Amino acid sequence: MRRRPAMPFGAEVGAGGLTRFRLWAPVARDVDLMLARGDEPASTVAMQACDDGWFESRVRAPAGTRYRFRIDGGDEVPDPASRRNPDDVHRASEVVDPLAFAWDDDGWTGRPWTEAVIYELHVGTFSPDGTFAGVLSRLDYLAALGVTAIELMPVAEFPGRRGWGYDGVLPFAPESSYGTPDDLKRLVQAAHRRGLMIIVDVVYNHFGPEGNYLRSTAPDFFATGIATPWGDALNFDAAGSATVRAFFTHNALYWLEEFGVDGLRLDAVHAIFDRSAPDFVDALATTVRDAFPGRHVHLVLENDANAARRLGRDPATGALRYDAQWNDDLHHALHVLVTGETGGYYADFARDPLARLGRCLAEGFADQGEPSPYRQGRLRGEPSAHLPPTAFVAFVQNHDQVGNRAFGERIFALAPAQRGELALAIVLLAPSIPMLFMGDEFAAATPFLYFCDFAPALARDVDAGRRREFPQLPDAARARIPAPDAESTFANSKLDWTCLRRPPHAAALARTRQLLALRARAIAPRLDATGGARATWRRLAPRALRVDWPAGVATLWMLANFTDSAIEVALPRGEVLWRVGPDSGTHTLGGWSAVFGVDAERAA
Repeated sequence: MRRRPAMPFGAEVGAGGLTRFRLWAPVARDVDLMLARGDEPASTVAMQACDDGWFESRVRAPAGTRYRFRIDGGDEVPDPASRRNPDDVHRASEVVDPLAFAWDDDGWTGRPWTEAVIYELHVGTFSPDGTFAGVLSRLDYLAALGVTAIELMPVAEFPGRRGWGYDGVLPFAPESSYGTPDDLKRLVQAAHRRGLMIIVDVVYNHFGPEGNYLRSTAPDFFATGIATPWGDALNFDAAGSATVRAFFTHNALYWLEEFGVDGLRLDAVHAIFDRSAPDFVDALATTVRDAFPGRHVHLVLENDANAARRLGRDPATGALRYDAQWNDDLHHALHVLVTGETGGYYADFARDPLARLGRCLAEGFADQGEPSPYRQGRLRGEPSAHLPPTAFVAFVQNHDQVGNRAFGERIFALAPAQRGELALAIVLLAPSIPMLFMGDEFAAATPFLYFCDFAPALARDVDAGRRREFPQLPDAARARIPAPDAESTFANSKLDWTCLRRPPHAAALARTRQLLALRARAIAPRLDATGGARATWRRLAPRALRVDWPAGVATLWMLANFTDSAIEVALPRGEVLWRVGPDSGTHTLGGWSAVFGVDAERAA
């Protein structure tokens, strides 16, 4: 089977080695196509001006041809819709023929969302060689672990060879330091053979600060007078926005069709500014749903606004637009309870974090329209209790919650082991969709730091800005923050796989495998029956709670104690599935412990 979506952008190989090149450059008078074909002399072709700012040419340029666009006889720029930029973001693009890759997974249609157990990883630091092939080499490990979906942090081409991926500037080109487009396709295909889904992070709210040349060709890509924390906002609703919307819509379809991935996680959609109706975020979901009716395609949001309306369900067909949102609220409540930290965005959770956790576990969001002191009193969120637990992705940590710390510490470096074990068990056994950040499963001790590989002047600015992000630290501590552009910062963020031969990591891995096997046996089969507006929570003690999740004729339940002292409780009826901490009997819940169970006979 061969796959190639039809796109109005970029280079598309046709019959007889002729390739159509197409560029939207509405401010350009003239555009030249500059070609380099192997050992042949370089050539230049004047592109034909078409309507609405488009330029087009059809020339002999087989796969492997390098090309750039010259704008008005001056700047030479890569293709913004390049499928490959083998020499990084400032150099020539390369013609790719996606029909040259033969797929053998045509029987794969994905997996239902209720089966999702997500493993978030960064390609460059997950394996020693930091490539798509390195991820492929550990697929058997991930399948045996019990995860069912691998979420790749953004893989679009970014400046340099080290980066998180959220500074990408060529959203159609897989990062060249990770491998070729075919290497990524081989990873997807191999994952499918093992029953693993692949989800890709995409960034549709900004471009990175280096290597983006769209201002010289199409300044209408950017909104006027609107900025995000990471750069200029993109134009989704003003003049020229139809092409911008099409660019990113085709990007989503491209990853899902040409690379056969099973889902997308949209980064920070609260930073997408669009007054259209429907706005881009909703319109994209509708387009994707219509394009893949025979597949399980999953769409996940990061959205600080807690817009529950984007997660609506149809009783018969499931998610109308987005399957789920990352639940930062649940993370923050757990983090405050387990570590005691209350600075920064944790301040909203400092007062009664147990109640905030209980609301997250039973209703989804902690903030459902209440004022947020951290956000200067602005109202945040929408009612979410009507949504099923599977509309929320839960995690003990993710790349942001680790990497945005000054020293990249993980939860097991911030809290005693049993507290981390308690938090992880809640994430893995609650009926929301669980996500592990790479290394969670074996209590990795390596940090995950912020790193980049920008040009020297920008790198110095980023380093200085990074230190300004932590004014609460003493000067001596801020001086020790690892420089983002240092190669050692990247190297120290790589997972240490040798630690699995040492305690306590082997035991932590065995425990995670047990938890995920238990989830597959006792939790996942009941998730279709866990509708919204039925789960409840109640306080057992100042920092202990009980949560009940009705699931058809059964009820899943949890009791958890977030203090050092034991409390008197009465265990609910039914089967005990898992305990964190020692078995204290049926009337006592020890310090920093939890009991999970199921009453298979009646709903609560």
